[in-house]
Amino acid sequence: MFVRAYLRASTKEQDANRARGDLEAFAKDRGLSIAATYVENESGASLARPELFRLLADCKPGDILLIEQVDRLSRLNAVDWDRLKRELEDRKVRVVALDLPTSHMMMTKTDDEFTGRMFGAINSMLLDMLAAIARKDYDDRRRRQAQGIIKAKEAGLFRGRPEDTERNNAILKMLQSGQSWSSIVAATGCSRSTLSRLSKRLTTA
Repeated sequence: MFVRAYLRASTKEQDANRARGDLEAFAKDRGLSIAATYVENESGASLARPELFRLLADCKPGDILLIEQVDRLSRLNAVDWDRLKRELEDRKVRVVALDLPTSHMMMTKTDDEFTGRMFGAINSMLLDMLAAIARKDYDDRRRRQAQGIIKAKEAGLFRGRPEDTERNNAILKMLQSGQSWSSIVAATGCSRSTLSRLSKRLTTA
């Protein structure tokens, strides 16, 4: 049995490693050590998370996926959560979250099949509930944000996110020099939609 820690934050401005110490201490208190740690800055509302799926690919049946909170694993809609949950079940990965006390028992092996199945069923039910709450929180925040933008626009206060002129000028120079989009994305961390918008400036200039 290996314990694999998963650390996620939504944006590059946030510290995905923030909870590393808490996860290590949690495992140590139970006489276990973390075999590998997977860190990424991606939205929990998306399944496009390379490090999460690298973790799952590395897992063997019975391995533990250790997270700080259920929302670090999922802010997914119901369809995508079902897909991820099936992946976890097919690989026989046990999810343990610091904010889900009933999951802590999953770190202890039991020879009692009935007890093991009962613990698994209870944990699965509560995981579903917390995943649904995490998604509702995500949807509520998005709705409030959209409402705030509408009000700000009506009041003439909303101007959108200021352009990163220095970065965009550097990207324009890279485009002009013939560098590939993939190399520019890797070097700057910008999105392909940003690249598309900036490349249009060159064709209209």
